[in-house]
Amino acid sequence: MNISLQNVDNVSAVLTVQIEKADYQEKVEKALKTLRQRVNMPGFRKGMVPMGLIKKQYGTSVLLEEVDKLLQEKVGEYIRENKVNMLGTPLPKENNANFETDENFEFSFDIALAPEFNVDLSNNDTVDYYDINVTDEMVDQQVNMYRQRTAKYDKVEDYQDKDMLKGLLAELDENGNTKEGGVQVEGAVMMPSYMKNDDQKAIFNDAKVNTVLVFNPSVAFDNNEAELASLLKVKKEEVANYKGNFSFQIEEITRMIPGDLTQELFDQVLGEGKAHSEEEFRAQIKETIAKQFEADSDYKFLLDVRTYLSEKVGKLQFADELMKRIMLENNKEKGEEFVSENYEKSLEELTWHLIKEKLVAANDIKVEQADITNMAKEATRAQFAQYGMINVPDELLENYSKEMLKKRESVEALVNRVVESKLSEILKGQVTLNHKAVSAEEFNKMFQ
Repeated sequence: MNISLQNVDNVSAVLTVQIEKADYQEKVEKALKTLRQRVNMPGFRKGMVPMGLIKKQYGTSVLLEEVDKLLQEKVGEYIRENKVNMLGTPLPKENNANFETDENFEFSFDIALAPEFNVDLSNNDTVDYYDINVTDEMVDQQVNMYRQRTAKYDKVEDYQDKDMLKGLLAELDENGNTKEGGVQVEGAVMMPSYMKNDDQKAIFNDAKVNTVLVFNPSVAFDNNEAELASLLKVKKEEVANYKGNFSFQIEEITRMIPGDLTQELFDQVLGEGKAHSEEEFRAQIKETIAKQFEADSDYKFLLDVRTYLSEKVGKLQFADELMKRIMLENNKEKGEEFVSENYEKSLEELTWHLIKEKLVAANDIKVEQADITNMAKEATRAQFAQYGMINVPDELLENYSKEMLKKRESVEALVNRVVESKLSEILKGQVTLNHKAVSAEEFNKMFQ
């Protein structure tokens, strides 16, 4: 067998494979013998069909299959061993091989090559880095969320915002009287603070137990079918029939009283002995939020590095027609229109992929199994943190991360996150960071 690679230009080449009978004969004979043991043919016992008949009936298809397997194997080996920096997969050119008569074959493949370029970063390169401010309000919100976990609920006489009301809800007629045969709901529960209409919400200001108020649920909840159906105890498709006013006799007002900041709460949220006062507790909460923001800042930094380096490297040369054929081959069901519309965007992604590969190689970044496992735990920890769960037991993290590692897609995503995390940390030390303090709102607007 002879394999050769001939460059057409800097970004494309033709790979030629010459296969002789000696390269495949043994494999074909073995495959035919195996097939003979399984074939059932009238007039012959199983496994006793003459080899001549087997070759006559199945020889061509077996030859084609074995040659194809040999091609895939040897082409892959050649590309790996010769470190051919190929993009996509080899695309076979038309050939005139006749598997019924020929013994020697020649196959050619179009190869798209990655463009050659250099990428360097040093302290002469300046990239923005956004430091997100952690405000007292953010800490207050987080602390209040934890206090709500140990909240108690008191019965009160006067309504305040966010109180829960319970009472008799009754549909009124055009004259403001209780409608005969109309909707009535005993023990109806409402929280006016969730009403969409401010005027309707204001009707409940300073209301007291036993007060009878008149409001319009349809207006109050902006015709939201789900909310109205739940409140009025009717089907969603019937909601449109109830556009008028209702009376609401308040029978009970319940107020949530947040729990106290106790040592028990500190230990429950942070772990035993991590904080011994409100000041220490708030400091730990602030640090946790800051760490979450740092991960966001690193993500934005890497996006900005991508933009910076893409501009610095400039537009790379690609074998466009060949790349479009490869893209079409990978998206057959979407067709040429999809390729035409998305080709330039795909090149942007490919350019960054090639840049990132060079940076990873230049900085000798490697991903070990321990890195993937730790990233799975950190990803799980971050998910819990979104729900205010900071002190998550290691056993729980371990179980969740193991489930994550069972899925190939999850592992691939984790590997990419490990690479980007390590790369971000290294690049922050190589370039000059232009630190910019921003609010969370300002930072989020950068992604809109």
